[in-house]
Amino acid sequence: MGKEIVMTKEGYEKLQEKYDHLVKVRRLEVAEQLKAARELGDLSENAEYDAAKDEQAAIEGEIKKIEEQLHNVRIIDDNPGKKNTVNLGSTVKLYDLKWDEELVYTIVGSTEADINNNKISNESAIAKGILGRKKGDTCDITAPNGDIFQVLIKEVK
Repeated sequence: MGKEIVMTKEGYEKLQEKYDHLVKVRRLEVAEQLKAARELGDLSENAEYDAAKDEQAAIEGEIKKIEEQLHNVRIIDDNPGKKNTVNLGSTVKLYDLKWDEELVYTIVGSTEADINNNKISNESAIAKGILGRKKGDTCDITAPNGDIFQVLIKEVK
């Protein structure tokens, strides 16, 4: 068994959808591309065949990776029941004391992290600094470059 992967229910469903698409759609599309390329004749000098084989290998690699993730997943409770305590799945509103700004993040597993959508990994410096803390706590966060900054936890959902 591989490393446990923590994931929200939403993230698990998206990963399952991606897996299903790769297996039920992309795999068949590439099989058709291979069939069409074989019909062109000599495979030793057939660029279409080589490209389709490369794409097939990439898809099969992605399918295997996702199968392993799905096999080792632990779905986290998006509503952990501990109001005002930061947990995996929590959405937090933080106030950065140094830069005088509010930040909103959702704490997710590392496979779901997406900073463009304010989803940070439970393994990130910010998450490590606030996990288990409560609304109203001031936390010191040590950035990977060594800088230390403070945040106030304003809200936990």
